[in-house]
Amino acid sequence: MKKTQAYWKKLAENGGLRKLILLAGAVGAALILLPGMFHADKAAPSGETAYSVADFRKSAQTDLESLLSHIQGAGKTRVLLTVENSAQAVYLENGTTKTEEIQPHVRGVLVLCEGGDDPVTVGRVTEAVTKALGISTAKVCIEKLTE
Repeated sequence: MKKTQAYWKKLAENGGLRKLILLAGAVGAALILLPGMFHADKAAPSGETAYSVADFRKSAQTDLESLLSHIQGAGKTRVLLTVENSAQAVYLENGTTKTEEIQPHVRGVLVLCEGGDDPVTVGRVTEAVTKALGISTAKVCIEKLTE
């Protein structure tokens, strides 16, 4: 105990205690400010540009075209996807923590494929589209692709 008191007294006499307190304060301030600096790089909700509806639609169309063209009998495939509303991000009350992202709602899908006149192929393509997008068959139209 006496050694500890002597140590603090010696620090106080030569200005070391003052330096130690300033150093501790600087470290504390840095720890408070650092997390804010890292979050500043991430887009805030108001400025967030989560991919747009056009990006979502284009990506989904490309993925569907690629997959559907591999279905037996489908052949060459083209896809048109229509969506209703934009992608939305849901945040906590603090406005910085994203809890979920709501994708655009698919209104309908038009698929043009070389096998669009074959009922078996139409059934396969319809089932693939409805399962992939989680939509009803009423929102899917399959037609023959002619070029």
